[in-house]
Amino acid sequence: MPRPLTSSTPSPGTKAWWRVPVINRRNWQWEDANQATQDGEWWQNAIIYQIAPWSFLDTNGDGKGDLRGIIERLDYIASLGVDALWLTPIYQSPMKDLGYDITDMRAIGEGFGTMADFQRLMDVAHAMKLKVIVDQVWNHTSDQHPWFQESRSSRDNPRADWYVWADPKPDGSPPNNWLSAFTGGCAWKWEPKREQFYLFSFLDIQPDLNWHNDQVLAAILDRAKFWLDLGVDGLRVDAANFFLHDEQLRDNPPRPSDAPLPDGVPPRNPLSSQILKYSFSRPETLDRIKPIRDLVDRYPGVVTLGEVTLCEDSIALASQYTQGTDRLHLAYHGGLLVDRPMTADLMAGLLQKVVDCFGDGGTCWIVGNHDYGRLRCRWTGKDIHGNPYPDEFFAMMAALLLSLPGAFCLWQGDELGLPVADIPGDISPDQIKDPFGKALYPDVVGRDGSRTPMPWTSEAPNGGFTTAAKPWLPIPENHLAKSVHAQHQDGQSLLNTWRRLMHWRKAQPALEAGRLKHLETQNTVLAFSRYYSEHHLLCVFNMGDEPSHYDLAQHQPCEAVIDLGFDVSLDGSQVVLPPYGVFFAHIQSTPD
Repeated sequence: MPRPLTSSTPSPGTKAWWRVPVINRRNWQWEDANQATQDGEWWQNAIIYQIAPWSFLDTNGDGKGDLRGIIERLDYIASLGVDALWLTPIYQSPMKDLGYDITDMRAIGEGFGTMADFQRLMDVAHAMKLKVIVDQVWNHTSDQHPWFQESRSSRDNPRADWYVWADPKPDGSPPNNWLSAFTGGCAWKWEPKREQFYLFSFLDIQPDLNWHNDQVLAAILDRAKFWLDLGVDGLRVDAANFFLHDEQLRDNPPRPSDAPLPDGVPPRNPLSSQILKYSFSRPETLDRIKPIRDLVDRYPGVVTLGEVTLCEDSIALASQYTQGTDRLHLAYHGGLLVDRPMTADLMAGLLQKVVDCFGDGGTCWIVGNHDYGRLRCRWTGKDIHGNPYPDEFFAMMAALLLSLPGAFCLWQGDELGLPVADIPGDISPDQIKDPFGKALYPDVVGRDGSRTPMPWTSEAPNGGFTTAAKPWLPIPENHLAKSVHAQHQDGQSLLNTWRRLMHWRKAQPALEAGRLKHLETQNTVLAFSRYYSEHHLLCVFNMGDEPSHYDLAQHQPCEAVIDLGFDVSLDGSQVVLPPYGVFFAHIQSTPD
């Protein structure tokens, strides 16, 4: 009979229902001469918790979250076992795109609070051993920004060349065929005052800055320095691969019908009809970002995390943005943003590609975020048989994601297993907040469904998020059953599974700093080992909905990890995994 290996670990808790003790990271010494030079920094394998302040906690009753709300829940964030928090934009903005349309990059937006609130947030976060990363939007500004107001006024003002302007074709049409990533239509808008078009890669309220202009780069660096001098621990660089465009304004080639879709672009988005060669992702961008790294390196321990998505091959391109020591420290890519069921073969292929491309480190994984939906609904939300994934699948994926080499960004609410809310659902299209969703409705589902407020408790109106009559986005009824309060009291909830895994991960040198070796498997099993110095960890995952097994004979002697809440059994040298089962073991064998 198989011998069970199981442990029912109770939910860790103290007086407040969201608090658990914080386990500090160990200072592991780096001894492998082959490790990349940036290894050993806190960010190399960090877990980064992404927060949209408008949707986290409202403390002033206006229906929108604020900086004080984040301060109120920093103990909850610390309880997760993450290393850092990343705030989506908190700057002065018309807020037509969740703050990614900025009018002043050095001022806190009134709806979020004050600079004193931000300083207090940093002070309390640092006291809890949490790093603070702020979003930096450098590809574009709001069309209400003073820079753009001046630039659009004439062709000969001091900032006339600070944005991307171009004359029309002889017939009066736009300069080329470039498309907006958000609207799917033409990426050029006519400005009567200049009698020229300006480029917008996303929305027409977000004109693109001209990164070919040295004055623009100097102004961007000045704004980055402002936040670095305040003591932030990192800069998340929005749309890094969009900074430079082809100065000849050549048309993008049409995409052949048999060509793969660009990473992160929904199939029905018109952007997928072109090979994205000239409008962005230009190779010369790699040299242009070097001054950013030069500036940040003057602030020890600060990280740059770049967004490199919406491109032909985001894994390969993101790796170029982190190669060497004069580009970005980390870059996240769309490797996991595939629109098909997740299988062992698919995951093994993605993992091998990332390991091959990021030979010097620098990778960062994402599944859900403010742009790409929620983890719960990723990979179509269904298995290869068309059945919805059960809770066990998402517990298994939590263990897998936290075992991968590199950093990982966890989107607020994904630790609760929240599904994407049905928005617009029963509401009328004119109530959609997301401009992307408005522009492509009903062909493309917008982003409102993954931006709904955090459900803190089902025992208070609006999930405890706000005392206002209505939050800025509705909170679905099915989110309340997955609230923080409800899951905190269940030792086997998804929330407490994430907590257990993240705190355990901090004490595993092989996961914190180690390399990866793929292991041969069969059927639905994915297996690899992580190793650092004398610490070797076997990681085995059954990614199918039927029981499977893995032979431990090649790894003897080994010591199973039995206190993470995953049930498996042993049958001789075989570990028997239930559907979506997980097995970790400390092994003594030395990888080749």
